[in-house]
Amino acid sequence: MSDAIEQPEDFFLARFDLTEAALGRILDTIQTRGVDEADLFFEYRVTEEIGLEEGLVTRAARSISQGVGVRAVAGEKTGYAHADDISPASLQTAADRARYIAAEGGRSAAVAVQKARPAGRDLYPVRVPPTETPLADKIALLQRIDAVARAADPRIGKVMASVASEHRIILTVNSEGRMVGDVRPLHRLHVTCIAADPRRPGERQSGSHGGGGRAEFAFFLEDDRAAGYAREAARQALLNLEAVDAPAGAMDVVLGPGWPGILLHEAVGHGLEGDFNRKGTSAFSGRIGERVASPLCTVVDDGTIPGRRGSLNVDDEGTPTQRTVLIENGILRGYLQDRLNARLMGVAPTGNGRRESYAHHPLPRMTNTFLLAGETPPEEILRSVRRGLYAVAFGGGQVDITSGKFVFSASEAYLIEDGRVTAPVKGATLIGNGPDVLTRVSLVGTDLALDEGVGTCGKDGQSVPVGVGLPTIRIDGVTVGGTQRA
Repeated sequence: MSDAIEQPEDFFLARFDLTEAALGRILDTIQTRGVDEADLFFEYRVTEEIGLEEGLVTRAARSISQGVGVRAVAGEKTGYAHADDISPASLQTAADRARYIAAEGGRSAAVAVQKARPAGRDLYPVRVPPTETPLADKIALLQRIDAVARAADPRIGKVMASVASEHRIILTVNSEGRMVGDVRPLHRLHVTCIAADPRRPGERQSGSHGGGGRAEFAFFLEDDRAAGYAREAARQALLNLEAVDAPAGAMDVVLGPGWPGILLHEAVGHGLEGDFNRKGTSAFSGRIGERVASPLCTVVDDGTIPGRRGSLNVDDEGTPTQRTVLIENGILRGYLQDRLNARLMGVAPTGNGRRESYAHHPLPRMTNTFLLAGETPPEEILRSVRRGLYAVAFGGGQVDITSGKFVFSASEAYLIEDGRVTAPVKGATLIGNGPDVLTRVSLVGTDLALDEGVGTCGKDGQSVPVGVGLPTIRIDGVTVGGTQRA
């Protein structure tokens, strides 16, 4: 992290009049007989969002939140309490509540707290926090986006753009005496365009695009990146005006690179998280070492990619993130683990313990999850399909973790006819089963790409930023929902 930004350990200890010894005493009181581990999670967060619609600023919000969460774990039982008042008294009250929920009685064990910053880890060296960029600069960027989108075509009738910024400082202290913090910048820019065709009154279509990451505001200005988002959103809206109804039935599907990795994230990634597998509720439970996908498929979760939206120096338990191979050449190799589930499953944590805020306990979650590139040129993959669907972007979707069944709607898709990409289609949905879909992958492209940096993942009511990625792939025999018979 940048020297220009105060280290999180110093920030919290000085701001709230805390000491390593005082934190050690708090953890002492939690370490009763039956409590396996305990931790404290401090957070200070500044968020800012600016929205522009029809060339006018429609919202401008800034908020500051702070607090501490206290966790006590006894076996599989977790006691969790939190407070927005960071003081020794509030800490002690939260600690007592967490301990009583997890276990009662017994003796304390002395905890000596020491700083333990991971050496050499600085994945997002931001010197100016995102929330300190002048408001006028952000508004000027949104106005430029509005102008660029409208200039794309007179049929673009409405433009909505927003930029969200976050400066988050966290600190974890656990019953092993390890204190480690992180300073996390985050930017996200989003553009939506609505197009109307005067030849068809009442018909409107939308297109959306955006990007971001753990970077400074200048990220959006490099290579005219923000203007590119505007042009892409306008292009999608105009394309959808010309789209025909999607066919329905079983057919071969080609997924484009980048954002279509959201299907991998939802349909497969969640099923590889440790808690679901420890409890036996995932379709992948108990299958380590088994073939679960085509030999062409290697799936990786990597929280160490510099500047990416899903990357972290350390997770929300203070464990350094890492590159974890989940599926290797079709063979299931492991799961994503936080400290609790790793201990109960007798394996090492993988740096995937994540939480939305101090008010939430950590869960095993993905960071940046993607399928590695293969050896087939993407144009060859398209030429291999006689009749099918080419899905370039996805909107919403639903997944059942236990069964693996999923439904995803494509926001940009095309027909493939005799190996050529032809008419754009609308209303296409992909229906299938996560563990099954990877066994149907018959070709994997050379063009691995990660998404632009807009993903947010929900689980158990908690939302965290994530990244996804995919090369062009062919999946055989996928059920496509549409309005015309294939």
